[in-house]
Amino acid sequence: MTTPTIGQMLDSTVPMAHTLKLEYLETTPERAVLRLPDQPAYHNHVGGPHAGAMFTLAESASGCIVLAAFGEQLSRAVPLAVNAEIAYKKLAMGVVTATAVLGRPAAEVVAELDAGGRPEFPVTVEITRADGAVTGVMTVTWTLRPNS
Repeated sequence: MTTPTIGQMLDSTVPMAHTLKLEYLETTPERAVLRLPDQPAYHNHVGGPHAGAMFTLAESASGCIVLAAFGEQLSRAVPLAVNAEIAYKKLAMGVVTATAVLGRPAAEVVAELDAGGRPEFPVTVEITRADGAVTGVMTVTWTLRPNS
């Protein structure tokens, strides 16, 4: 039996990610890169990706890096998004890509969990269009809630 990839795990547990047909380009503990294909069914009134689709793309990228960085902790803690904030910077058209990075060293987060805490940590995500222009920036605060 093969171990599922981070993308397969997300697609099977988060139906919205599967619905949007997100593409998982890179999912490592250092960064996660996901792409939202250009799909007319998810366009907004100006012909680009709907804000909700872009939010889902960015939040999914943040979830992928959390799974990649803290997957070994899943037997003792549940990752949960605490809050998310997104800023739409420029008009997005066509394919968009989200790149997520951890805002705290993973070892520091795990040490806090080891000490009996419920660590919180930010994940920053940039959304870019094909020409490299940043169309949005999201910050998601995550926690690892210890299993009781």
